[in-house]
Amino acid sequence: MIFIFKTSVQNKKQVKELKPYLDKIPIKSQWSFDLEDSDKILRIDSENCSAKKIIKLLENLNFECEELE
Repeated sequence: MIFIFKTSVQNKKQVKELKPYLDKIPIKSQWSFDLEDSDKILRIDSENCSAKKIIKLLENLNFECEELE
């Protein structure tokens, strides 16, 4: 399943800070940021993940995150 989120992540430095946490998403998951997009999109392709888990993770790290449909 592919999840798409609008985030408050602004730059590559912040992505680098998030990397260790996002890499802990269950095995066979892939994630990427599109910082060129005005919504600073985070895409996650994972079979064993939930949108709520990702939102909570980013919010705990002081970033805004909301799922887009």
